[in-house]
Amino acid sequence: MDLASILGLVLCFGMLGYGCINAAGIANIGRYGDFPSAIITFGGAFFAVLASKSLSDYIAGLKSFTLIFKAPSSNVKEMIQKIIDLSNIARKEGLLSLEEAAGDLEDEFMKKGILLIVDGTDPELVRGIMETELVSTESRHKDKISFWEDLGSMGPAWGMIGTLVGLVNMLYEMDDPSTLGPSMAVALITTLYGSLLANWICTPVATKLKANNATEIMVKEIMIEGLLSIQAGENPRVIEEKLKSFLAPSDRTIGEGGGEDDG
Repeated sequence: MDLASILGLVLCFGMLGYGCINAAGIANIGRYGDFPSAIITFGGAFFAVLASKSLSDYIAGLKSFTLIFKAPSSNVKEMIQKIIDLSNIARKEGLLSLEEAAGDLEDEFMKKGILLIVDGTDPELVRGIMETELVSTESRHKDKISFWEDLGSMGPAWGMIGTLVGLVNMLYEMDDPSTLGPSMAVALITTLYGSLLANWICTPVATKLKANNATEIMVKEIMIEGLLSIQAGENPRVIEEKLKSFLAPSDRTIGEGGGEDDG
């Protein structure tokens, strides 16, 4: 569970609630609620995005909201250590010995690469197959990210449309000055709703999905380099140093029992 996402969204709502109550008083909190404004802003934004995507992509985009609450499952250090362990096995017992080790792997991407190597697949073909899957994974992730980016751009736009609708009504009622203030307030509420949709929900979700995508792609790139290095018969210590170059200097301590020397 990613507590940062939960805390961020909840605390944003808390800060908004505090500001509204502090400004208008809890007895007048209803000023910030207007059903027609919500229909124009949220309905317009969501349905405009629906018009720009297929139904399956739209549903997948909505479901991706839950992904921000899941902590990334990949531990990069543990994964690098696993590759080093596999390289030691291959160096001592040969590449065919990796088939048994692959059965204990939970990561399907790494398992696929190991089995390709065991089958004697040409290194360039292994890289091509793995990178094709990598590109496909990133493409699926970008589809979900673009859903929230598109929705985030639609929110303020439809908020402005709602504001214009409210202003039209206000101008028709200018012969009654007592209605100008309430009419202007209702018109501005749609802008408020659009800004909330974009900056409270859509932008944080898109940003978190981008971060998760970058982490997953980096992990898979490390796997590709590590597996190809094993196939090439490189020294485990060389493999370890190569893979650690993907990490920040402060994260490069892999743990005890890293790569072994020749012999």
